[in-house]
Amino acid sequence: MRALQIESIGRVRVAEVADPAPAAGEAVVGLRAAALNHRDVWIKQGKYAGLRYPCIPGSDGAGVVESVGPGCDAGWVGREVILNPGSGWGPSEAAQGTGFQILGLPRDGTLADKVSVPVGALSAKPAHLSWEEAAALPLAGLTAWRALVSRARLAEGERVLVTGIGGGVAVFALQFAAALGNEVWVTSSSEDKIARAVALGARGGFRYDRDGWAEAAAGAPGPFDVIVDSAGGPGFGSLVDLAAPGGRIVLFGATRGNTPELVLRKVFWKQLSILGSTMGSPADWEAMAGFARRAALRPVVGEVFELARGPEAFELMERGGQFGKIVVRP
Repeated sequence: MRALQIESIGRVRVAEVADPAPAAGEAVVGLRAAALNHRDVWIKQGKYAGLRYPCIPGSDGAGVVESVGPGCDAGWVGREVILNPGSGWGPSEAAQGTGFQILGLPRDGTLADKVSVPVGALSAKPAHLSWEEAAALPLAGLTAWRALVSRARLAEGERVLVTGIGGGVAVFALQFAAALGNEVWVTSSSEDKIARAVALGARGGFRYDRDGWAEAAAGAPGPFDVIVDSAGGPGFGSLVDLAAPGGRIVLFGATRGNTPELVLRKVFWKQLSILGSTMGSPADWEAMAGFARRAALRPVVGEVFELARGPEAFELMERGGQFGKIVVRP
């Protein structure tokens, strides 16, 4: 089969590799679409734990079950599915256990014609979604859902700020928060991305690359009950200022690095909660997928690449040019 293979740091190519065979408890899925995440870029750049090369990245996928291994229900064969990218979460809803893994490293991932996954990763493909939309849902949708609902305990009617709109998780956070009945605002360095966010249900947005943006945000909509951030870095202090008393700031990434200085007095005086969030549990997965079905929510697919152009898909994500998910079709 063909696969996008990371050969070494910085090198991605289309390669011919052996077809996967299902071990006990596993299923082989013929993929109709897969999607990229920043995790794949970090693996390419050598900035991820447990690296090994060559590897087939990719945590998101949708396709048709072709075969199952010993001990699995043969009724899965021929069914259209999406894949839960996480496995081995562990017994606690509070946090993942030491056995938690994400598809695409250490085991081969979805940027290929086929993939072998634990049968527990299989879920019925939502009927209202195209293959590309279905492939865009799993990792980013799960991450956004846990951050908003399980960690920040978002309640209907709250004011939400989603920073860095354009990336897959941020766009899902906007869609989920709006669909749950909340007032959503966004930040970006792009007027076009803010306009696209408004078309998806945001009330408006702020250019974080301009001086005084935080003051404008504080003065126009007022303080925010929930802030969803994946950047961290020097600008994190502005989010503390923008949080309403009793507000929650939830982080699922740190693309701008650590926060150099945080005025802790503001955190405790405003009774703020600063929450970390990573991926999601099986219960989060079921809740997220169920909500997407009930709300007929459609993931935003930014651009679609054929597998042969997979290296270009990586380049697009590395320069941050996407709005929504980047999808690859085998």
